[in-house]
Amino acid sequence: MIAPTLASDGFSSATDEALMGAITDRDENALAALYQRHGETLRSIIESVIHEQAEAEDVLQETLLQIWKQAQNYAPRVGKPLGWLTTITRRRAIDRLRRRQAYVRVKDRYQEQINELPNGASTTVDGDEEMERADLRRYLREQMSALPKFQRQALELSFFTGMSHREIAASTQNPLGTVKTRLELGLQKLHAWLKPVQHKI
Repeated sequence: MIAPTLASDGFSSATDEALMGAITDRDENALAALYQRHGETLRSIIESVIHEQAEAEDVLQETLLQIWKQAQNYAPRVGKPLGWLTTITRRRAIDRLRRRQAYVRVKDRYQEQINELPNGASTTVDGDEEMERADLRRYLREQMSALPKFQRQALELSFFTGMSHREIAASTQNPLGTVKTRLELGLQKLHAWLKPVQHKI
């Protein structure tokens, strides 16, 4: 966690408005105090949308970072700080959920493309069609090889060895959130690159 490691005793009696002002002035202790005061509320909001603990923790960290970067956008005239915090938190959680759903759709599409391109010669297609499929297989491999190393590694472990996200994280010794981000980014790039040939698949 970021915020809980910081000392915040000096702000224990400060109002939320005062904490927001101090965060705007780049005081990390104020952010720590705000987290200690409202962290569990924000976590509950995230977990009502994201039901996986590790991913919810990632979203909470992203939320704290956004609060730190955008504290100057808070205006007391529009409401209490907690209302502003919960709005940011809910949007972050929903954005993550939508990204996950988009990732699943792209992953399913790419898996279908892999499944429809067998490695061996087919007895049910003519020579021209088999050559076309061979070209598509080669094209897919080329696009995979063009990905950044760690995105390519994550996708290969997911698709070709059948590893779960947690297994990939353990195998590569990376945080689960990092693995998911690499998979999402890699699939987004593949999806864009495959658009020109989707009518052939």
